[in-house]
Amino acid sequence: MTHPAVHPPIHVHDGGPGTAARSGRRRPWLVPAAITAGGLPLGLLWWLLAPAGLNLLTRDATLGSGTNPETWLPRDLVLAGLFLLAGCVTGVLAAGNRPARLRATAVFLAVAAAAAGALLAWGTGVLAGGWWGPAEDTSASASIAFSLRAYPVLLIWPAATALALFLATAFTGSEPDGAAAGAGPSTAA
Repeated sequence: MTHPAVHPPIHVHDGGPGTAARSGRRRPWLVPAAITAGGLPLGLLWWLLAPAGLNLLTRDATLGSGTNPETWLPRDLVLAGLFLLAGCVTGVLAAGNRPARLRATAVFLAVAAAAAGALLAWGTGVLAGGWWGPAEDTSASASIAFSLRAYPVLLIWPAATALALFLATAFTGSEPDGAAAGAGPSTAA
């Protein structure tokens, strides 16, 4: 009679691949860099969706040119909506699964990275409009070119990130002292 082979569990103790994250060595710059890099696709998405850009959102021919002043506000609102969504996602991802243990430096880095990402998204969208958009005569107004008229829109992504982080920490219960230290339940009476 043959018995199937049973393999004991494998434990990695030699510092093999993938043990850097488990051993406590982290790359603190990785999350802020990823948040900032998110500005590149957001800027491209802004140019693809917004009026006076590629205008995939409405596909209305009258909103396809920056010479129509009715395109200027919707163009800014598309970027504002993208920043609001990005801020909510950024805040939730930065909070992680233990927002009660979130440090002030992590909050500051997430909000600062969101601000840098907003600037990168704005520059990317304007650059995409200059490269792939039609040549516009901007002598009448600089807003004819694909641009941002309402600069406070750039504050939406960092503000939404800060709000999402605040709500994540405010509406999650604080961890008991034993759970934060990794100890079991207390039996002291």
